[in-house]
Amino acid sequence: MLILANVRERWAGYLSCWLAVLVGVALITATLTIHESARPAVQPRLAAAPALVLPPQATDRGGSPKDRVPWSPAEAQSLTERLRAVPGAAAVVVDRVFYAQAVRDGRPLPDDGAAEAGHGWSSARLAPYRLLTGRVPDTADEVVVDQALGVPAGARLTVNLTAGRSEFTVVGTVDGPGYYLSDAAAAQRDPGVRTIALLPTPDTTPSRLAAAARTAVGDGATVVTGDGRAALQPRHVEHRRFLGTQLIAALAALGLFTTGFVVASMLVLATGLRRRELGLLRTLGATPGQLRRMVLGEAAVVGLLGSAAGCLAGLAAAPLLRDTLLRLDIAPPGLAVRVTAWPLLTAAAVGIGVSVLGAWAASRTAVRVAPLEALREDRTAERRPSRARLGAGLAVLGLGAGCAVLTAASAADRRVGLAITATMVLITAAALLAPVLVGPVGRVVTAPLRRLGTAGPLLLRAGLTAGAGRAAATAAPVIAAVGFAVLLSGAVETMRAAYPAGQALRLSGQAIVTNDGTPGLTDEAVAAHPVGKAALPTRAFVHRADGTTAVIDALGSRDPAWDRPGEAVLGESMAAWLGVTAGQQYPVRFADGATVPLCVAGILPDDPARGDFVLARSLVRTHDPAALGDDLFVPAGTEAVAVVPGTAVHDAVRYALDDYDTDARLTDSLAAMLIAVAVGYSSIATANSTALSAHGRRRDLAVLRSTGGTVRQLVLLAAAEAALVTAVATLLGLLATLPPLAGLASGLSQSTGAPVPLQLNPAALAAVTCACLLLASATSAVVTWRSLRRP
Repeated sequence: MLILANVRERWAGYLSCWLAVLVGVALITATLTIHESARPAVQPRLAAAPALVLPPQATDRGGSPKDRVPWSPAEAQSLTERLRAVPGAAAVVVDRVFYAQAVRDGRPLPDDGAAEAGHGWSSARLAPYRLLTGRVPDTADEVVVDQALGVPAGARLTVNLTAGRSEFTVVGTVDGPGYYLSDAAAAQRDPGVRTIALLPTPDTTPSRLAAAARTAVGDGATVVTGDGRAALQPRHVEHRRFLGTQLIAALAALGLFTTGFVVASMLVLATGLRRRELGLLRTLGATPGQLRRMVLGEAAVVGLLGSAAGCLAGLAAAPLLRDTLLRLDIAPPGLAVRVTAWPLLTAAAVGIGVSVLGAWAASRTAVRVAPLEALREDRTAERRPSRARLGAGLAVLGLGAGCAVLTAASAADRRVGLAITATMVLITAAALLAPVLVGPVGRVVTAPLRRLGTAGPLLLRAGLTAGAGRAAATAAPVIAAVGFAVLLSGAVETMRAAYPAGQALRLSGQAIVTNDGTPGLTDEAVAAHPVGKAALPTRAFVHRADGTTAVIDALGSRDPAWDRPGEAVLGESMAAWLGVTAGQQYPVRFADGATVPLCVAGILPDDPARGDFVLARSLVRTHDPAALGDDLFVPAGTEAVAVVPGTAVHDAVRYALDDYDTDARLTDSLAAMLIAVAVGYSSIATANSTALSAHGRRRDLAVLRSTGGTVRQLVLLAAAEAALVTAVATLLGLLATLPPLAGLASGLSQSTGAPVPLQLNPAALAAVTCACLLLASATSAVVTWRSLRRP
């Protein structure tokens, strides 16, 4: 009851903490709800197959499970024979997928899922899709299509396949999407087997069928049922989900860090302002343990109330976040918000936990103060931060510097994440060391003002020196706001400068043939341009020295330097990771399930334009008939023509820059969202901490008023002090951001082979700085004016 009474009595002081918890929990609730709603769902075309048999999974270079290792036709045949003997199995269907897209009026019909739209006829049973008209396909030039395509049975249809355009006779229509060839024709286009589906007899339950199948296949395969079948996802859906997940993870991480950072800094300030009250309780006999439990209990109540309101606000904001992701095209189509318990419980636990941890850190020093010392007017303890805080600040500073160095040396796909991590660490270091830094930096800033001969600069300098702890708590949210705004906007600007520099250096004078309305280039499009780089990517599987199977990106090339069947050229990092040397025979398993020994013909310095694992294009095509080509680069002096439907010709440099502008607009949108979250959150904290700080100076203001200070003078002094603290915090936030940005620029220079200078966004820095200055100054002026009006 005492805790509730204290919270009710001090509600104005705890309002800022409650609001910070509310915003943080709302953000975490919204992001986790969308993450849960975006979980993969079972494809409609597999709805009638209760059990799927999948090959073992390979891992990528980061150790994460990725692609399934395909079975060869012989392995799949042996496995299907065993599965046909499983009790309760009415049918065993080998599911195949490959590129297929109708061509009408010389243009491919728009289809996001075209890369996996082709199947064998047997796969139609897995939905099941009913044959509405006609018959099943028997020969290689017959196809069954979706009735919605509007092509009747008996008509001729041009279908774009990996080899190029082919003429088919439509022999039937079904009530579902896809292009269904005969099973034999589908096996030629996708010989490797990644999925075997089981259809049950009427009296067999899915669980019994799955259990019997697991017994039949043993450890050589995985049997999935129910929601586990969602492991099979179309690539275009999975790509969008990946992009959306990255943004959601960034928002959640930013929300978690900012919540903890802001709540802890405000509780430190609020607890420090209760120094007299805690000292009085110590005088009356309260033990440090009792005071600590009281402070922790109050924080838990505030955290609980803030979490409850934040969960409701997060649920209301989830549809807005979903609409934003769909508008940016980084969410699975048809994403619907689903409310479940665990996002709410997790967000509430985070809100309460952050509040309690912040209060524990704030109360460690306050509750140990001796009774008489706590009641003294001397503020020497406030001026000198503890040794533990200084030690922690220096340790965190060293960790942040290490993260900044790692940013420069890391792989391209990890640089931005490491830069954000380094900034978080350095912001924390700046906040921990702020009591030591605010005073000296403030004195340097105000040194020129001493020549004016007025009392204002003297009072400003004295206020920063005597109230270093209070100033540091006020500066903390400004440091966070400026740091994140400068980092995110600067990262976008630095990458915007790096990409054109690298592309201009690499593509000058070339033309580029790209896919236009198709997921990649067909062999027909490549054959129309016999000269030029025509990469054919595939996924290959290798056995590492530790016994694990890994999947890598291999590249088929027709460049005479690499187009040597039976040989492979590796980059240095790939060779070191695989543990191979030049001249060594190394077995590689391809998409058709065949294992081919390759001679490592050479190990060259890493070059993203060449690839880490380069093979002959003919070898890749032989073992991966379903692979589609990358953009085709035509050298200067050779004519590039768009004679094949689904292709377009561009100037290579101009196209690369335009393509990057498209990506940059998405990046700008994502960065703007992250900046809005960080700056908006920190602005709330800035206003609240400034108000608390100004409210805690009532006695100082009374003394200055009694010595002749007018209301106008004292309000201006308070506003000037808040502005000075904000300016110092802005400088610290900027300094915390420069090392990660420098590391990012250095890494981009290495990747592009062109010098990339560190770039800042002056507009973003000026906007955030001005907003924080105006907010802090206005809040301090208003609170001071209201305090002076009271008797």
